[in-house]
Amino acid sequence: MQHENEHAHHHDDTHGHTHSHGANASRTRLAIALGITAFILVSEVVVAILTDSLALLADAGHMTADSAGLVLALVVAHLAHKPATDRSTWGLRRAEIIGAAIQAGGLAVIGIIVAVRATINLVNPPQIESGGMLIMGVIGLVANVASLLVLMGGREANLNMRAAFLEVTNDALGSIGVIVAAAVIHYTNWTRADALASLLIVVLIFPRAALLLRSAGMVLMGFTPENLDLAEVRDHMLRIEGVEAIHDLHAWTVASAMPVLTAHIIISEEAFQAGRSEQILDRLQNCVAKHFPVEIKHSTFQLETAEHLGHEQIECS
Repeated sequence: MQHENEHAHHHDDTHGHTHSHGANASRTRLAIALGITAFILVSEVVVAILTDSLALLADAGHMTADSAGLVLALVVAHLAHKPATDRSTWGLRRAEIIGAAIQAGGLAVIGIIVAVRATINLVNPPQIESGGMLIMGVIGLVANVASLLVLMGGREANLNMRAAFLEVTNDALGSIGVIVAAAVIHYTNWTRADALASLLIVVLIFPRAALLLRSAGMVLMGFTPENLDLAEVRDHMLRIEGVEAIHDLHAWTVASAMPVLTAHIIISEEAFQAGRSEQILDRLQNCVAKHFPVEIKHSTFQLETAEHLGHEQIECS
């Protein structure tokens, strides 16, 4: 006797228009942010070459990663809202997790490259023209703040939007580092400030990239949702009258805000004979949907009696 939480399906149908509107809004935000980022990227590369500024080139490197990341996020935002099919029963929702993981990995690679180059420049600092560096840093900061304002409203929508927002945030911090380094070089002629600013940018990148990569990795590996204590869920369900035991309890995340739970529930023979299965099912679904930090609206329960346990491994003839 297998039942799925029907409320989840009704919810999706009722709010399909809302989801579509949210997807369009996310794509618009990403497209605007991409246009701003691409323009500043080209400008920074030109000025970095003219001024020989590693900090500015490092920031341009981040802009490159961000431009690629925003392109990826834009593609993913489109794919993630493709309808489900018999071949892809959840649609392509998992694409946003893959996109976030790629963006986080890209940030880490850029960070390593910049760290190596900055270390070399600390030992042998180049001559840097601080005026152009400062002007470009200010322009970059203004553009990054504009992109952040565009993305801010949708940053909690899913992991893909969170990754895009994080990348642009890192660029804004990088622009601040460029401005500070340019000011120090202008007033003190201490050119190592450029390399130190680059290392600071790397320090800011790695923890955030690692956290994002960890979150994406946990979803891709099918881990239990981070804020869900499965032992507590099991204990809570066992308190429901008529439930005798639980096995094959699994919980994972398909995509952002889409946790899924399945379980085999052994109910008493008395409850089964009395026709209380539907009542028990309602209480189980209400339990996982409302009583925990992670609300699980996609749940599937197989209700069975203890006698059925001996038949679960029997192969169909």
